[in-house]
Amino acid sequence: MKLQNVVTIARKDWLEVRQNKAAWIPMLIVPVIFVVILPLIFTLLIPALNVSPNDVMNSDADIAYFIERMPSQLSQYVDLQKPMESMIVVMLGIMFAPMFLIMPLMFASTIAAESFAGERERKTIEALLYTPASDADLFVGKLAAAAVPSIGITWASFLVYTLILNLMPYAYFQRFWFPLPTWWPLIFWITPALAILSIAVTVLISARVQNFQGTYQLSSTLVILVVALFAGQMSGVLYLSVGVEMLLGLLFWAAALFLVYLAVKTFNREALISARN
Repeated sequence: MKLQNVVTIARKDWLEVRQNKAAWIPMLIVPVIFVVILPLIFTLLIPALNVSPNDVMNSDADIAYFIERMPSQLSQYVDLQKPMESMIVVMLGIMFAPMFLIMPLMFASTIAAESFAGERERKTIEALLYTPASDADLFVGKLAAAAVPSIGITWASFLVYTLILNLMPYAYFQRFWFPLPTWWPLIFWITPALAILSIAVTVLISARVQNFQGTYQLSSTLVILVVALFAGQMSGVLYLSVGVEMLLGLLFWAAALFLVYLAVKTFNREALISARN
């Protein structure tokens, strides 16, 4: 495997993704919602409207139950004597944490679908298949084209989220409080695993689906994993403590590496040419 070939293929695929509005526009919308709009609503809009934090937290039975069942590893960061601070910590620091995992799944599946099925749909894959690059160069290059930007955008979004949560409500906290310890394994252990898992699933699907939209829609069903984590936490069945996150990350990495192994076995010039035809 030659690094130069891998880098060239990855750069080519990323440039093609940037030209596809159907691919990159959703990649902008989701971070804006989760990283900017939601934090600003809870840190600026609710206080400006003179809405009582207690009303926000007690108006929903699920939220009240969530707080009641919260393990000590998480409840130690919640001071119920400070309603506004507690609301921000519970909502943005704990409760919505699983939803942040939507980003690596969506980014990776979008770029990978464009890289594999999209190129076949545009009928540009044949020239690439007959280049001197090996099958390993092609696969790793396309893997990097999807993995590096998706993980990078997720980490950049986390940085912006951190700045907003520390600066906007500083008047209430009088300190920099975010990220909580539970966010470190969530961002730097679980999100790369989910990105690789999403890419591997997309590669396997693209071998059978001939177009970008079909591949993207099928691979996007992995978001169900995030919804399940969010529902499990809201129901009090599963709280994302550091230990739970390390275990979940290990499971996701195991699944990702296994599916990458399967994807590598199915990825070769002959298979892609046959699929194209």
